[in-house]
Amino acid sequence: MKPARLIGSVILACLAASSRAETALVLNSGDENISLIDTASYKETGRAPACKEPHHLMATPDDSSVIVACAISNELVFFDPRTGQEQKRVKNISDPYQLGFSPDKKWFVANSLRLDRVDLYKAADFSLVARVPAAKTPSHMAFDKASQYVFVTLQESDEILAIDLKTQQPVWKMSVGPTPAGIYMTPDDKYLLVAIMGADYVEVIDWRARKSVKKITTDKAAHNFLARGDGRHVFVSNRSMKGSISLVDTQTLSEVEQYDVPGGPDDMEIRADGKELWATARFARKVQVLDLQQKAVSRSIPVGRSPHGVFFLKHAARR
Repeated sequence: MKPARLIGSVILACLAASSRAETALVLNSGDENISLIDTASYKETGRAPACKEPHHLMATPDDSSVIVACAISNELVFFDPRTGQEQKRVKNISDPYQLGFSPDKKWFVANSLRLDRVDLYKAADFSLVARVPAAKTPSHMAFDKASQYVFVTLQESDEILAIDLKTQQPVWKMSVGPTPAGIYMTPDDKYLLVAIMGADYVEVIDWRARKSVKKITTDKAAHNFLARGDGRHVFVSNRSMKGSISLVDTQTLSEVEQYDVPGGPDDMEIRADGKELWATARFARKVQVLDLQQKAVSRSIPVGRSPHGVFFLKHAARR
């Protein structure tokens, strides 16, 4: 190859890599910090301090910030998703464990797992509106499309709780399988999918009729959800040490694929092109990168202790 052509090829390769590169943020609950990972080299480039006992992270609705929930220090820490630099802290958010914004962006909800409570805030300024008792052990949440209800899993009482956001009152509870964790509203707004961590399935709930209609067998310790981005499929992390991730069809309500992902896969993120799924391995101090074309883990990225959240800007649609 001629030198000029070789140089041109190198430049094009570098440009392609740089266009793909960005920073992934991974929350290390056990180390009270976040890992910054270059998504092109798949290497950790640094860490940023977070807070006392951080659990879960999520982006603001416009993706301008990533919020880390700080359960013991009673605060929210905002990070720039492009650089990982801290932006601000919001104090006096009591025991935030899991976070969520309503689809209409009016409500910010924080589950207080340790205090058996769900706190409702105005999303505009994080001012407290109501505290709803939610025994026992409120964990994950989902919303209906109309932003009328937030649905919360109660891990230790094996129930889901529905709260009316307009009245800020609980309206119903129903029993589900043992140790419910993640909860997901299907794209058609018809069913709630509940990951049953104490077993090996996803329970399908007709939330308007308030009844269980099906159990989708996945794998041991079904735990959390992430939309595939195609408006039809959703990933389910099965958080055992052996570990796997299931792909569930929300129209047929069936598992269509399953991938081996060891180390306790928990929270997930998916590339905008849909080719890679990243999953935090809670028990292995790693992020597992699943190649969705090869249907196998292609890389394992060392991070901190008990990684409990992952985010990057160039992700697939949340549908």
